[in-house]
Amino acid sequence: MTKGLVTVFGGSGFIGRYAARELVKKGWRVRVACRHVNTAGDVRLAGTPGWVDIVQANIRNRDSIERALDGSDAVVNLVGILFEKGAQSFEAAQRDGAALLAEVAAEKGITRFVQMSAIGANAESKSDYARTKAEAEEAVRKAVPTATILRPSVVFGPEDEFFNRFAAMASSMPMSFLPILPSIGGGKSCFQPVYAGDVAEAIAIAVDDATTAGKTYELGGPSVYTLNEIYDLITKIIDRKRFKIGLPFFIAKPVGYVTAAVWRYIPPFSWGFLGDPPLTGDQVELMKTDNVVAEDALTLKDLGVTELETVEAIVPSYLWRFRPYGEFHKPSEA
Repeated sequence: MTKGLVTVFGGSGFIGRYAARELVKKGWRVRVACRHVNTAGDVRLAGTPGWVDIVQANIRNRDSIERALDGSDAVVNLVGILFEKGAQSFEAAQRDGAALLAEVAAEKGITRFVQMSAIGANAESKSDYARTKAEAEEAVRKAVPTATILRPSVVFGPEDEFFNRFAAMASSMPMSFLPILPSIGGGKSCFQPVYAGDVAEAIAIAVDDATTAGKTYELGGPSVYTLNEIYDLITKIIDRKRFKIGLPFFIAKPVGYVTAAVWRYIPPFSWGFLGDPPLTGDQVELMKTDNVVAEDALTLKDLGVTELETVEAIVPSYLWRFRPYGEFHKPSEA
């Protein structure tokens, strides 16, 4: 017996893989809706045969959304991007996609809807990422008033785009000759990293527990770090000495916009051969505001998630590959 079927859009991504496992644990069958089914096969391992299915769907295409939601009892929207590429703009992927998904869910009578947003979502923000996250929240709540909104801080885990990115910067070839890291805005911006597994548990509870309907929760880990403290932690883990060089926002932002434009429009950057852009102007704008849980917000504790994983316990288990000799590296004497 199962509690029903939940369709997870973006379920083949970083957080989606964790969420699928937690949903199955709670007795839900999971339908993973993603654009490229060929890259999502491993998500089936989240449950025994028959509990996890994969369907092709594009959150910008109504017909595919309708097919993906057929027979669903609940919906989770995890679709989001960190930078724009081609037709994948913040407006299309995060705002318009969420609005269309919620609209179709409402037409099908689905009232259990979990929308993944982000701390810092603000309709007045100068950051397109934060602005469209807020606009998506508004659109979802308009269509499905009972929707639960989850706003995580930076999410960490083996596949993350945060600790891995900074570790890659610290160990890349240019940095090998110039042992420096850009301390954007003086490195004073604060973050409250939260483990992907804890976020997944929050998602499963929000789907499972009707008392979360219509509420917004901010998800942060047990500790707050400045950017400089995160740099120190990473360089210690990977055993690479790097000096932090202050990079004012007014310099970092235009450099970031140029980088984003190159990665979005110029091959082979836009084809992904050279990986993701190291920094974008929109990300610099986000750093002007601390990414921490508000004092008056509902939190993971209110969802019943109280035993949180720490950065110190998890991050060293996957950043070892950035050490000079990888798994065979012997840390230098402190």
